[in-house]
Amino acid sequence: MSIINTSRAARYQWQGTCDGWPLVAQPGLSVTQERMPPGTSEERHFHARARQFFYVLSGVLCMEVDGAVFHLSAQDGMEIAPNTPHQARNDSESDVEFLVISAPGTQGDRVAADAMPEG
Repeated sequence: MSIINTSRAARYQWQGTCDGWPLVAQPGLSVTQERMPPGTSEERHFHARARQFFYVLSGVLCMEVDGAVFHLSAQDGMEIAPNTPHQARNDSESDVEFLVISAPGTQGDRVAADAMPEG
């Protein structure tokens, strides 16, 4: 057992300016803290196996989920079921920090939303 936080976790960058810190990285569970500067977004995608829970620590996270748009403020959370297209964005003028909890982990489980079969 050990204490983990963003100063102890291995930091990585995505989309050029966004930060992530893997707090738990196990095959059955991942917990990542992420920071998105204003005007950034991830690619719209889905996970074939993983169920995710986004929990906002600070700022406002814009989540597009299967065509609907939601604005999550600090202490708001949202569950995303497997095979559900989604995209996290920061449409605000301040950083947004949030946790992404995934079970099982998302390693190798991310699929671009345009690859989703028509239903």
